[in-house]
Amino acid sequence: MTEGEGATDLLAGRTWQELLARRSFIELDALGRAAALLDSDSLRVLAGPFDRLESPWLALQGITPQADDGTVIARGTVNGSPVVIAAIEQGFQGGGTGEVSGAKISQALLLAAADSQAGTPTSGVILFETGGVRLQEANLGLNAVAEICSAVLDLRPHAPVIGMVAGTVGSFGGMSIAAGLCTRLIVTPQARIGLDGPAVIEQEGGVDEFDSHDHTLIWAVDGGEQRYATGLADDLVPDDTDRLRAALIDAIKAGVTQPGRHRSERLDVIASRLATLDPAAQPCDPRDLRTLWGRSYEPVAKAPPVSATSLTSAQPPTTRGRTWLRALSGTATVEAVIPSVLSATTAEARYLAVVPDPGNRFYRAREGEVGVTEALALAEAVRDLVRADMATNTELKRAIIAVVDLPSQAYGRYEEMAGLHQAMAASTDAYHTARVAGHPVIAVVVGTALSGGFLTHGLQANQILALNDPGVEIHAMHKAAAARITLRTVDELDEIAKTVVPMSYNVTDWARLGFCDALLKVENADEPTSHDIEAVDTAIAGAVQRARGGPVDLSNRFDSDAAVKTRQASRAVRELLARQWNTAV
Repeated sequence: MTEGEGATDLLAGRTWQELLARRSFIELDALGRAAALLDSDSLRVLAGPFDRLESPWLALQGITPQADDGTVIARGTVNGSPVVIAAIEQGFQGGGTGEVSGAKISQALLLAAADSQAGTPTSGVILFETGGVRLQEANLGLNAVAEICSAVLDLRPHAPVIGMVAGTVGSFGGMSIAAGLCTRLIVTPQARIGLDGPAVIEQEGGVDEFDSHDHTLIWAVDGGEQRYATGLADDLVPDDTDRLRAALIDAIKAGVTQPGRHRSERLDVIASRLATLDPAAQPCDPRDLRTLWGRSYEPVAKAPPVSATSLTSAQPPTTRGRTWLRALSGTATVEAVIPSVLSATTAEARYLAVVPDPGNRFYRAREGEVGVTEALALAEAVRDLVRADMATNTELKRAIIAVVDLPSQAYGRYEEMAGLHQAMAASTDAYHTARVAGHPVIAVVVGTALSGGFLTHGLQANQILALNDPGVEIHAMHKAAAARITLRTVDELDEIAKTVVPMSYNVTDWARLGFCDALLKVENADEPTSHDIEAVDTAIAGAVQRARGGPVDLSNRFDSDAAVKTRQASRAVRELLARQWNTAV
């Protein structure tokens, strides 16, 4: 069914007078959408355009900033219930998430969580119209998405977090991971949801992998109706402001979801669904998923739930991730959760790494990318350790060490069909759960750490360490793709990065942003010496101790000396929202 047909069906049975009176939600801007959902006269804009909290990085690149950085934060009530809405303006930078806009969303959700815990349940609503990370702010935007995901999970046990994807941009990139974490997700037929956009998949995998001009294919994979029909969205509502508000009222009334029942916690469902797919041997049409899976988000009846451990593989290559996991875990046995996710468990910690798997049936994830099976396996391994320590009532929870060397997420049609964003939400949820439960989560970046792969495996850590080595590269997207999307050359990107720190691929520049808790010099990153291993082990031990004595959220990323210097805009957002939160109009 096409976008237009879906909308027509949803409006069937209405009189012509009702159809003429219908108010389009999609045609409104971000502020208009927020106002349309809130009770009359209850809207109060926080950190608005007159506060002039705009990106400090865009003007340096010849781009005119927007005074509210393209995100409206509005407090008010919906049917009398307290709500905060984060509405992303699709007309500014494609709804891309930057430092300021990301900080506004995460801080608003954290303030709602604090109110909810204090006895005033305050629902969070995110209006997703976003292409993902704003590449002009690359690493700051990438971290902002990680902080938003963490804030969604901080609020979710206390008050519902409702996502809404209406159109025209849809929800893509890392922000779709946040959509996959929401208590409830409301979509229109005009909505699209995915991790990787069709044009990005085409440029990475070729037109045979995804023809970005094939609109029928796009809607069959990413469209709101398809996501609803396969259980990846909860409500399908026409582009009608009144009906979307009614759906939001129902979602708020439904309240919080029982622990263990969120989509991002249902590893059994993901495992059983993936068991029905074998892209390398048996291609299928995206519309077949409606029959294979059904709308109910429960294990697939036609295929018994299986663990991701059922895969087999060809001989994998040696990589930094594999080398360092073996080196750091000492004499512990290295096991394959699946061939592309390795685990080694000691008395003190579990080490995890994503590695290449030449035999991966999801062929777009054969070179160490994080795909659907990798995200599931990481989530399984993390939650398994949390359960084990909980069962033994261990007071000192074991650490989880994410050894990071991955080229990105998997760019593939089948990954999008299977709901890559939702699988990544499951891994993100698992790492957050471990961190909040008292497990020190330490990321050790030994190679590349790019885009959604790093969001899924590393950026939810209490502490992040990185090797100070030319082979370490951290960024929102690999350089050639970032150049194409920003309409620049690779040389131009390198030149801009000299003055715009978050655009840099240099690990020392990344450390200047305040995300790095230790930058480690080693003699040989590819073949570590005993001295190298000892030095990194010592750094990990220090990070574990700091994590045990520090906050279980990600607030420490604002407090380092580097963050105080470089993330001034993020800090200003947090301070302003805290001051304005309970101030009368």
